Amino acid sequence: MNAPAMTAASEPREQVVAGLKQLMAHCMPQARGIELRQLVRSAGGLSRENWSFDATWTDELGIHSQALMLMRDAAGSLLNTDRQREFAVLKALEHTNVPAPRVYWMDEQGQFLGAPSVVMQRMPGTCDYMVLNGSQPLDLRIALAHRFLELMARIHAVDWRALGLQSWLGLPQDEPSVVELQHWEGEYRKAQLEPHPELDYILAWLQRRAPRAQDIVLVHGDFKPGNALVADMQITAKLDWETAHLGDPLEDLGWITNPVRRREHQIESHWQRSDIARAYAAQTGRQVDEAALLWWNVFSAWKLSVIQLTAVAQFVAGQYNRVFQTPSWLLRPMLQMMQEAA
Repeated sequence: MNAPAMTAASEPREQVVAGLKQLMAHCMPQARGIELRQLVRSAGGLSRENWSFDATWTDELGIHSQALMLMRDAAGSLLNTDRQREFAVLKALEHTNVPAPRVYWMDEQGQFLGAPSVVMQRMPGTCDYMVLNGSQPLDLRIALAHRFLELMARIHAVDWRALGLQSWLGLPQDEPSVVELQHWEGEYRKAQLEPHPELDYILAWLQRRAPRAQDIVLVHGDFKPGNALVADMQITAKLDWETAHLGDPLEDLGWITNPVRRREHQIESHWQRSDIARAYAAQTGRQVDEAALLWWNVFSAWKLSVIQLTAVAQFVAGQYNRVFQTPSWLLRPMLQMMQEAA
């Protein structure tokens, strides 16, 4: 069976349909009459493109009809992620109380779709980065903010040992803070086109102060409203698990309490950094060490800097068609947080 010749750039709809049909036939050799309808390219994230479609097929159990999403690596990707790891995490989450899409098929090497891809359940709801500061009444937004934090606590409570996730994600061989910092330093060096003495200075500060973890949990790695679906101010699904790993629970907490992401995660005067930290401690029974949380806040902003530099490098290399600014705007908040920690 020959797959259509495709790249991860934008192909005609017919080529995507052909690739999907071949993938489904390969994964379900007993399936007959595979039909795809309503294939639509939707806005994707920084690392992949998304296609929604409806699929029907027949096998010995009868006729099947599913609303599905294709998540395919983009031609220019800002995050170095692994579809097989994401597929394994989502498979494991099917056995938990974490709302996440069910995964169906994976094109690990891009044999059929031209780039590594995962096909998963299409969940109800809409994605809105700014839902916590949108037009809904304040009490509903505060309640939703609590639900997001409850969902984070639920993810951190997943029994990753019982689910065997360590075989896919790997256990940190050093303190999670050190492991994550080393990983993102590697990404920084790959993306670096010119000297960035301020980022090197902040990196040295992070290396000197890397905190110890009080626990090892399943970390989402990019926890935000923009990576969730919401319907009637209820969370219907947590999406984008490609950066999930085993690590320090304060990593996710540091991401949402990072001041540079304040407008996404916080509600002025009602749901701010101290409120979030207290609520997380009450829900999980874990202590939230202020110095450790501040370290993860700085790390989060530094990681975001690396992602932006990766975008710049991809654009210069002709692999990405969006122009990103250099992360100079992140330097001041990082240095201010470091001063608070002194």
